[in-house]
Amino acid sequence: MRITFGTDGIRGPVSGFMTPETCLRVGYAVGSVMSAEGINTVLIGKDTRVSGYMLESALQSGLISSGINVVLLGPIPTPGVAFLTRSLRNQFGIVISASHNSYEDNGIKIFDEQGEKISRSREKKIEKFLSQDLTVVESSSLGKAKRLNDAAARYIEFCKSTVPLSVNFNNLRIVLDCANGASYKVTPTIFEELGAEVIKIGTSPDGYN
Repeated sequence: MRITFGTDGIRGPVSGFMTPETCLRVGYAVGSVMSAEGINTVLIGKDTRVSGYMLESALQSGLISSGINVVLLGPIPTPGVAFLTRSLRNQFGIVISASHNSYEDNGIKIFDEQGEKISRSREKKIEKFLSQDLTVVESSSLGKAKRLNDAAARYIEFCKSTVPLSVNFNNLRIVLDCANGASYKVTPTIFEELGAEVIKIGTSPDGYN
């Protein structure tokens, strides 16, 4: 099976394309390219799809096998990964998400050190590695994984900082439909902490909704 980047990363149905094997290979290919550039750490965020748990594990295994350290962010909006990649001075970030597609699909988006989509030249380098066999680095060079427990809180504070102090939300009642997606905790918290009364819809993700 040929794996290539589309206009918004790599995306497809979990049952036939975005399998654990695919993510393992992608993780290894991405890690091999990035380590050759002197990069050693990646942030991984995801949305609320049930397949995210499975694909996250496979992706980090591929990255670790190539010598890359992994920092897991948990469910967080895609812009949150871009922000944290810049803020934490990490060299690149990955989001496991298929955006508006139904839960049967999933995908991978990769950000560079500036929190922007990686260049086409980097994508081409990764695609070349995707056709090669996975060769694990020496045990002494394997990457490690850890979890950043306050990832969402850091992004919430950043979003709040973009609102001028002169703007008052205290007299607002806001209805938020988070569609059970990655923003189901972040967005209501932002508006509540800015003083608004928030009526929440779609904040109970179960992996399928």
